[in-house]
Amino acid sequence: MATEKVLFLALISLVALQQALVNASFASNTKCTWGYDNCQINDDRVKLILNKWSGAAIEGYNQFIYGYIDMRIKLVPGNSAAVVTTYYISSEMKTKDDEHDEIDFEFLGNLTGGDNYYTLHTNIFVSGTGNREEQFRMSWYDPTSDYHNYTIFWNPYMVVWLVDGKAIRVFRNYEDQGIPFPKYKPQRVYSSIWNADDWACQGGKVKTNWTYQPFVANYLNYQENVCLYTKPKSAKECNNPSNWYFNAQYKQLTQAQLKTMNNIRNQYLVYDYCTDTQRFNGNFPPECSKPQY
Repeated sequence: MATEKVLFLALISLVALQQALVNASFASNTKCTWGYDNCQINDDRVKLILNKWSGAAIEGYNQFIYGYIDMRIKLVPGNSAAVVTTYYISSEMKTKDDEHDEIDFEFLGNLTGGDNYYTLHTNIFVSGTGNREEQFRMSWYDPTSDYHNYTIFWNPYMVVWLVDGKAIRVFRNYEDQGIPFPKYKPQRVYSSIWNADDWACQGGKVKTNWTYQPFVANYLNYQENVCLYTKPKSAKECNNPSNWYFNAQYKQLTQAQLKTMNNIRNQYLVYDYCTDTQRFNGNFPPECSKPQY
């Protein structure tokens, strides 16, 4: 895993990381917001538990615009069909129709054995509009036997999703061409575990098997390097080109990162909204015609 981390340091400088990751932990940076009996925060460890009575969720204290968010997660082992574990950042939603921004990792559990693997579901919402899903078959490693790093990197140029320091997806900023990009709404980190047997496993055909409860997701080592949003003018301050994440070296992935990402995508990408002709009837979202990396 250390080797993969070195690749990521080509995107985020060592100095920037060292400046930002001081004193970050689940205990100091997050709180339980749902299923308090099923939510355990202990220093820099978290357990989120799903049983018949409740799931669980945490959210971060800090709001921010741009930065690096990372945590290590060990997903629910065994039969986790229809169990969904989420890790995402989002602006606040005052109503369900609020035009929020959001960047998602969602882990869709499945039956064990054979070709039944976890599905890694990614999405991005801008001004309340999502429908930008990409899904990966998580068969290049076992996400349940050990902890793995899941990282969101968000700057004025792009959003990058990374697993163990390896980029798997990029969403570029084409705002100058009329394509919305998250820039001004402060976000905070969230994570949860919940029962989604109406849709999550084979379109809802496979239901949660409660004989395997409790379902437990484990977390370690919360880290953040972000531009904090503390007042209304923070949005302007975070979009100031003097900030470290505006540096030219963070405009795109390195050639080594691109090669690794394309290898992952070529082997494990199982759904890309930009190729779903039936869904969009040929009228794809505008970013689908633009290079993302």
